Amino acid sequence: MKNNLPLSYIELSKENLIHNIKQFRNLAKKGTKFSVAIKGNAYGHGQNEIAKVLEPYVDYFQINSIEELSLLRKVSKKKVLLLGYVKKGDLNKAIKLGPILSVFSLEELKNIDKVSKKLKIKQEIHLPIDAYLGREGFLINELSKFFEELKKCRNIKLTGIYAHFANIEDTNNFTHAKKQIKKFGEAINIAKKFGYKNLQTHISATSGLLVYEKNKGINNIIRLGIGVYGMWPSEHIKYQYKNKLELKPVLSWKTKIAQIKTLPAGNTIGYGLTFMTYAPTKIAVIPQGYADGIDRGLSNKAEVLINETRCKILGRIAMNMFVVDINNLKNVKIEDEVVIIGNQGKEQITAEEMAEKIDTINYEITTRLSALLPRVVK
Repeated sequence: MKNNLPLSYIELSKENLIHNIKQFRNLAKKGTKFSVAIKGNAYGHGQNEIAKVLEPYVDYFQINSIEELSLLRKVSKKKVLLLGYVKKGDLNKAIKLGPILSVFSLEELKNIDKVSKKLKIKQEIHLPIDAYLGREGFLINELSKFFEELKKCRNIKLTGIYAHFANIEDTNNFTHAKKQIKKFGEAINIAKKFGYKNLQTHISATSGLLVYEKNKGINNIIRLGIGVYGMWPSEHIKYQYKNKLELKPVLSWKTKIAQIKTLPAGNTIGYGLTFMTYAPTKIAVIPQGYADGIDRGLSNKAEVLINETRCKILGRIAMNMFVVDINNLKNVKIEDEVVIIGNQGKEQITAEEMAEKIDTINYEITTRLSALLPRVVK
């Protein structure tokens, strides 16, 4: 198979993905339903590749847009939580594809009802609550009006209510999370007063499950995200679960050496002249760049793995290429494997390591990987 692999590609471990979802299912109370977030091209892993593997292990997929929904329907008929905004002109197409929709306004609620009536479909919705997140969702003082309007909508069925935690991954301070939990509880009680008593409820993603819900079954649904891909929501939680929970990274990013040469002393490397050799230096040209998803901010900072050895990036990362120092490598040749993220022998480069170097989060490192890179399921 190796000879048939693309020059550069994302390798996905089916075994690790299944391992992770089983770990989380074992942590939750029996009967808890799981929705896995595959938005953002499954956090850069490859939406449909991930969906096909997880299909037997989840109750819902969670996406953000009609484009993601259209793509998903090519491989899955699983229930879908479409939690992003769908514009008025796309409601007809979206409803035909059969998702559970979120609602962002009373105007959208009425539009969903009108389109559903024309299509003779009773559209299922979940209601977002803005419980001290300050983003999408209805505030507590808007709910009475919402429910009064909902009662008039004969073609809509409210089956769920949800919110998002803002910082529950910070296990040193639970104050804001407690405020959010209380506010979400108030919203659920208002729904009950209007006759909506058996709603599916969800507020927790990976971090919420690990530090709040665990095996308690507080809410019906867990929206699992970063954890299923083998990455931790925060260092706090990773430390808390040390020796208790093993998450295995699903994604590796691999390519091959395109060129090898030795530059003389005093030779600059790359655009902007940000690196100069102080002695003859053997370099390898790597055929990936910021168009493929390696952040330009990693220039002169990050490393890759070649022959089970860390090799530093020299000079600026360009759109489609960068250069690494291979001065200390012996027996290295063109088309040797290069690992940008993942394992090679006993060495490992993680998304977390890269994120720390440019002051961002692991989510962003993987989500920005180009959708054009082939995804290969191992």
